[in-house]
Amino acid sequence: MVITVRGETELVARAGHLFATVKDEFVCAARDLNTWGQPEAREAVNRRVSAVGHVAFTVRKLLTPAALADEDGRRHLRQIIARGAQVRISASPLPCETIVIDRSFAILAEAVPASGGPREYTVTNTPSVVGGVWSLLEAAWQAATGFDDYLRSDRPQLDAGGRAVLRMLGDGHTDESAARRLGLSLRTYRRRVAELLAVLEAGSRFQAGVRAGELGLTG
Repeated sequence: MVITVRGETELVARAGHLFATVKDEFVCAARDLNTWGQPEAREAVNRRVSAVGHVAFTVRKLLTPAALADEDGRRHLRQIIARGAQVRISASPLPCETIVIDRSFAILAEAVPASGGPREYTVTNTPSVVGGVWSLLEAAWQAATGFDDYLRSDRPQLDAGGRAVLRMLGDGHTDESAARRLGLSLRTYRRRVAELLAVLEAGSRFQAGVRAGELGLTG
């Protein structure tokens, strides 16, 4: 069987039932957490996991660093890891964006059209195709880095001044109080806060604290 569908709504209508039939292994390779954006497709496996409180089958997610670009994405990945899923980050481009279910079905996504229209997806249970896709994903998985190891290797280096600013933020000091304690002008302190947020890729001071904690920079 080989079918091609256009857009995730049609994908769910034609093949959504496959997500609820996972018995042994669910493997997903995607650029980021928005690749498979249709809630029905993404939540089918989550419902099965939640029903038992823990992953009852092997779940492996192979992602690129784009999946770690924001705090919500990292939090989501930590949550599914805590429930038993395995997550690895591939620094190299993925061979394809796909889902393989029990090594029996594969769902392959085409590249996002330049026009911005819906993507096409190919669903197949042809053994030779599924086996070939799974082998490619397995090779990419073996070459990828574990989630925590990747975060540690990607950890930004803060100098003594940056760590001092981070401590001030963590202790809840006002800008005026922190600047005074560090012997800086208010303008200089605020500039250093802005620099710290940029280094930590955080959109707010709260996010900077969360990000620093995830990276082990608050100890």
